[in-house]
Amino acid sequence: MQLMMYLGNDLIESMTVNFTRLSEPGYLGRFKRQLKQRHVSLILETGLEPEFLIVDIQPVNIVSSNPSYLNTGNSPRA
Repeated sequence: MQLMMYLGNDLIESMTVNFTRLSEPGYLGRFKRQLKQRHVSLILETGLEPEFLIVDIQPVNIVSSNPSYLNTGNSPRA
């Protein structure tokens, strides 16, 4: 899982967090403070309040009934 910090529409940085520890008091707060301190000049310059998002990024397996196009680099046409 990734904790992502945004300023406006811009992704500033992301950090890996442990899913099993998300419910611990202060666990996410520690990372948020680190990100805010690391980017304090950017936060002051933009005047925007940082927003945080937690995302579970995992690869997706694509299953096709006709996987031959996956090996050729061609995409299927509708």
